[in-house]
Amino acid sequence: MSNSVQDLNLYKNPKDFRGKSAIIVQLWWIVQGTLFAMSPQFLYGWRRFLLRCFGAEIGKNVIVRPSAQFTYPWKVKIGDYSWIGDDVVLYSLGDIIVGENTVISQKSYICTGTHDYSKQDFPILEKRIIIGDECWLATDVFVSPGVTINNGVVVGARSTVIKDLEAHSVYVGSPVRFIKKRKLEQ
Repeated sequence: MSNSVQDLNLYKNPKDFRGKSAIIVQLWWIVQGTLFAMSPQFLYGWRRFLLRCFGAEIGKNVIVRPSAQFTYPWKVKIGDYSWIGDDVVLYSLGDIIVGENTVISQKSYICTGTHDYSKQDFPILEKRIIIGDECWLATDVFVSPGVTINNGVVVGARSTVIKDLEAHSVYVGSPVRFIKKRKLEQ
């Protein structure tokens, strides 16, 4: 297959890619699938505790729903008073930083992992995602690897974010497009 553009037989995970040993990774996935996912809705403190036990930096009064998924919690930081909704996936192959007072609504997918499709061995890459303070990602938003969503941004439902977003702005669409500046009505 010397003329192939993609030969998965050549693929190798980078050394220390997960950031913890295989045993810790498996232990987290067991805890997440049981103690975390099966916990009653109102036990936000319990889920914060479990995430912190596995190295996540979780701020004060963060709300995380039991159906949220964290690939590697030790690569996640969430600021005070933020909310992580039902069925949100934090695919944290790379760092995910979420600011304070930010809402990531149900079914959103925050994806720090990708592959270099220009290379035959299809290497995996991780690129940090930053979501600022006072943002709202509405339902079913996809955020691409390497994106920064600046403070005060609103992203409409079912949008795809593939570029950095300017502060205090409203975006919608797939891919997202600027709609207007976000202004607080008095």
